[in-house]
Amino acid sequence: MTVRVLLVDDEELVRSGLRAVLGSREDIEVVGEVADGAVVVPAVATLRPDVVVMDLRMPLVDGIAATRALRRLPGQGPRVLVLTTFGDDGNVYAALHAGADGFLPKRARPAEIVDAVRVVARGESLLFPAAIRALAGRQGGSRALRVELTARESEVLLLMARGRSNAEIAAELYLGLQTVKTHVSSLLRKLSARDRTQAVIAAYESGLVPLA
Repeated sequence: MTVRVLLVDDEELVRSGLRAVLGSREDIEVVGEVADGAVVVPAVATLRPDVVVMDLRMPLVDGIAATRALRRLPGQGPRVLVLTTFGDDGNVYAALHAGADGFLPKRARPAEIVDAVRVVARGESLLFPAAIRALAGRQGGSRALRVELTARESEVLLLMARGRSNAEIAAELYLGLQTVKTHVSSLLRKLSARDRTQAVIAAYESGLVPLA
């Protein structure tokens, strides 16, 4: 299946570079590009991308607000991959809270960008456990959650926070894959999380998973 991608960045040079990198792959099609978050929603409605590669800092509407607007759309909506520059930690964290499915530094190698688009297109979250842990630590870990997790759910959550896939969790805990999926679904519900990224953020902020 071809992954349809929309590029959102106010720098034409960045968009051109991303188009060259992504468009050279047979399984990826860049269906459009826009220069500001203000026009992301109508562009998505017209172009129907699977993945939006989103810059954070744009002159009219930033990537955080644009991501939030996409998440308010009815239905599944596109996946959002945030591209960041050094020093954008606070904005990255806000974007993840807004519903972004992962983040990648703009200095990433072409192959890493291609892999990231494929990962989020598959419905997975692009997690960098050490980075998310550091971001959560800078936010103060002040989120209060009243949830009761079983011992097994706590084990699964810890491994999710370490970036393990469902298959890796199943192997490590000697569980069936479907059992792990059931635990993950239960965790998302209990943590009021849209996806794994949101669940891991909530776990760090609430102290369910230690930052150290």
